[in-house]
Amino acid sequence: MTDAAIRYIDKNKENQFFMFLSFLEPHHQNHTDNYPAPNIYRDKFVGSWTPPDLESLDGTAPQHLPGYYGMVKRLDDALGRIMDTLESLHLDKNTIVLFTSDHGNHFKTRNGEYKRSPHDSSIRVPTAFYGSIFHGGGTIDKLVSLVDLPPTLLDACGIAVPKEMEGNSIVPLVQRKEKEWPEDIFVQISESQIGRAIRTDRWKYAVYAKDKDGTEAPSSDTYEELYLYDLHADPYELTNLVGINAYRSIADQLKDRMLKYIENIEGEYPVIHNAPPRESGQRRATKQEIFEDHWKE
Repeated sequence: MTDAAIRYIDKNKENQFFMFLSFLEPHHQNHTDNYPAPNIYRDKFVGSWTPPDLESLDGTAPQHLPGYYGMVKRLDDALGRIMDTLESLHLDKNTIVLFTSDHGNHFKTRNGEYKRSPHDSSIRVPTAFYGSIFHGGGTIDKLVSLVDLPPTLLDACGIAVPKEMEGNSIVPLVQRKEKEWPEDIFVQISESQIGRAIRTDRWKYAVYAKDKDGTEAPSSDTYEELYLYDLHADPYELTNLVGINAYRSIADQLKDRMLKYIENIEGEYPVIHNAPPRESGQRRATKQEIFEDHWKE
């Protein structure tokens, strides 16, 4: 595929073009339950760094992570060849390259498969723009969703973004212009469950439709609270705070945000049932401690 992409770029170097490449790597090979790296990288990453959540939770990372890393390295090689081609043809400055993925991988630490959970290991993906206005360095501390990528590409190419298109262009953020920006991300989960989640800079709140099949229905009229994580204190989502009385006010506010998203995007008005209440066994955090500098009411 990389060879075909290079030939296409060379053939169209004098013309405007749009090219979409979808590599299989580093996807799980369902029929063999494996992540087969190329032979050159098959043993290269054995014993490599393991993220704390994969290290702490039972899953398939000890078996599969080295092969996964090898597949990622192969994909990195392919991207490097494409970038070298653009540079050699003097197209690198006026060509926009977007690298992203549709999901991450939790290696069966969160459910019986490798994705379709609200955890960052599933939903936080590598995304990078390069070329045209996307150059230089710096940090922009904002939450960006996959739905923001299509309007960003249109905007960066000088094409008007349709009003009905979901998402927001990040071009003003890249250009350091003042722009009102969402403080949360809405997540929809299917197949493994009918699930919904909200992620802010600090909090992760997730619900699911109990006893309903995620392969048979797109949504539900009732949901149950499933997860609540404090991402500042627990970035690898190892301590579920859902139902703890001290965090009830946090969950309620996130619930309200989620219901607004569901109404605006799905046109539905479900009921979200609270998780059974429980005590944490530790000192109750005050509202000021929880909200100060982290929340805009």
